[in-house]
Amino acid sequence: MRLARIATDRGPRPVLADGDHWLEIDDPFAAVPAPTGVRHPMAGASLLAPVRPLVVLGMAHNGAPGDRDLPRQAFLKSPRTVIGPGESITVDRELGQVKVECELAVVIRRPCRHLTADEVPSAILGYTAGNDVTAVDQIALDEKMTQSKHGDGFTPLGPWIETSLDPSDVAMSVRVGGELVAAGSTAGLAWTIAEQLVYLTRYLTLGPGDVVLTGAPGTFAPVEAGDIAAISLAGIGSLTNPVVSRGPSR
Repeated sequence: MRLARIATDRGPRPVLADGDHWLEIDDPFAAVPAPTGVRHPMAGASLLAPVRPLVVLGMAHNGAPGDRDLPRQAFLKSPRTVIGPGESITVDRELGQVKVECELAVVIRRPCRHLTADEVPSAILGYTAGNDVTAVDQIALDEKMTQSKHGDGFTPLGPWIETSLDPSDVAMSVRVGGELVAAGSTAGLAWTIAEQLVYLTRYLTLGPGDVVLTGAPGTFAPVEAGDIAAISLAGIGSLTNPVVSRGPSR
């Protein structure tokens, strides 16, 4: 099942893919979403970020098998950094180099705390493409990563949520200006999706629409103002965002 959010003249609406139309639904987190009867042609529909999370979490040093030797560590990103397809990532040249990071983003279905591995599947609504944009030169200056992770547009999500996806070996790629610059797979993550959610919910409650960015296994690349960044995940699709400058372009 493919779920999305689209802009309408009545405001954002959750929708379900139905042939070549988007079908409005009451509750995307329901076990069986109920259609409202309102339909929109897919052609020309304006896709938004597929969810508006209250909590956005990322996993640090989770991009290679050797990272299992390091303590697990998560970081928060402000929900205000979330943008959708086609919206702008804003970079500030005074903060140094910025990189885009292609990641599998987990969307939570229900309130969950102290999950066991067996409970993880029922806690997941689905998966979308997540771009964990990072001002990498700021990491060494701020161990809490407030300076590196919270720029405007630093968490593109989309284009939609796929509810039926095996997350164990999803091919991922990054293109900048149309050129392939990085590729990898979720098979290269140090910690599996289930391990990550068990770890995270030991310390905090996650709820419907919350998002976990699960790690970039070699799927990152530098960008600057004027670039077009596109990340792609097999079984989901591509998410494209322009990069703009807060000040004069470099």
